[in-house]
Amino acid sequence: MTSHDHSHLTETEARVRALESLLSEKGYIDSAAVDEIVQTYETKIGPQNGAHVVAKSWTDPAFREWLETDSTAAIHSLGYTSRQGEHIEAVFNSDATHHLVVCTLCSCYPWSVLGLPPSWYKSPPFRSKAVIDPRGVLEDFGISMPATTKIEVHDSTSEMRYLVIPQRPAGTQGWSSEDLAQLVTRNSMIGTGFARTPKVSS
Repeated sequence: MTSHDHSHLTETEARVRALESLLSEKGYIDSAAVDEIVQTYETKIGPQNGAHVVAKSWTDPAFREWLETDSTAAIHSLGYTSRQGEHIEAVFNSDATHHLVVCTLCSCYPWSVLGLPPSWYKSPPFRSKAVIDPRGVLEDFGISMPATTKIEVHDSTSEMRYLVIPQRPAGTQGWSSEDLAQLVTRNSMIGTGFARTPKVSS
């Protein structure tokens, strides 16, 4: 049997490998299936999927209307479906309303469009403060909202997840959906950030 050098692994990675090996030997899991799932989340599922949804909503009025009336179906039409089968509701930022997503009970998150959740999303301080002081949370992320802008907090559950559609940046008229998607950040789709401002050539 060929030996493998695992000296480059961190302690956590080594523990995960050992646990996976043990479970595989016991017949509880299929290592090939685990590898496929990991590869899927690393290469096929991530914020780029959500960015595609956002950019299409900015450029395609019919798709935006569909997203407003049946977000789950509209998102599924682009091939972004979840293994858990939960629904996704898109919420749209405007000058009047800014949306912020949190999961107060655990860390429910729209994996099919945003990939793996950031560590801060799962932290108790974020989960509690987002409900108690959402403006304070936004300020923690460097966002200061006008007093006239209403902040709506959406609590994700195992049955319903949320995707924030940020406002389209000014100066992007005529941009393709692909170029617009490059301006969409993961945080802007959670509500803790804005879409990037286009760089102006000097």
